Amino acid sequence: MRLVVLSRSVADTLAVGEAVGRAARPGLVVALQGDLGAGKTVLTKGVARGLGVARWRYVSSPTFTLHNVYRGRLVLHHVDLYRMEGEGDLEGAGLTEVLYGPGVCVIEWPDRFFAGLPEDRLTVRFEWGAEDEGRTLELTASGPVSRGVLGAVPGRLQGLRWREDVDDLV
Repeated sequence: MRLVVLSRSVADTLAVGEAVGRAARPGLVVALQGDLGAGKTVLTKGVARGLGVARWRYVSSPTFTLHNVYRGRLVLHHVDLYRMEGEGDLEGAGLTEVLYGPGVCVIEWPDRFFAGLPEDRLTVRFEWGAEDEGRTLELTASGPVSRGVLGAVPGRLQGLRWREDVDDLV
């Protein structure tokens, strides 16, 4: 299952993340892929906001982090692998517990070093379009939990252009 959303602003990316957070279920893993500055941290803030995190604005990713950001509707774990030197940095970090736990885990730069992601995950790939087009967010679900979440997202995307495995943006 795949959904492509056109994001023309930071507010649009935040809204997509919030839609994912509102639809989230326990055990959801969200893997974010894209260039620096593509909006991965903004989307993570949106997920936190959708989950009911009171201080979602304070979600940040300056370094490798693994922590419970806050307690909202579900616990959010935020993992940023951007500055990680190697997979050895993950030893003893408790990543397996959060990836397969009851909360929601959002991972930035998962393709850099870590190949042990659950098969059931929501992958969001960020790609820049032409200068006046903004960016596209391609959301792909690969299992029952992520499909259930992704299926609920379009109904929460008020005012955004999107397509669901079709050629035209709605």
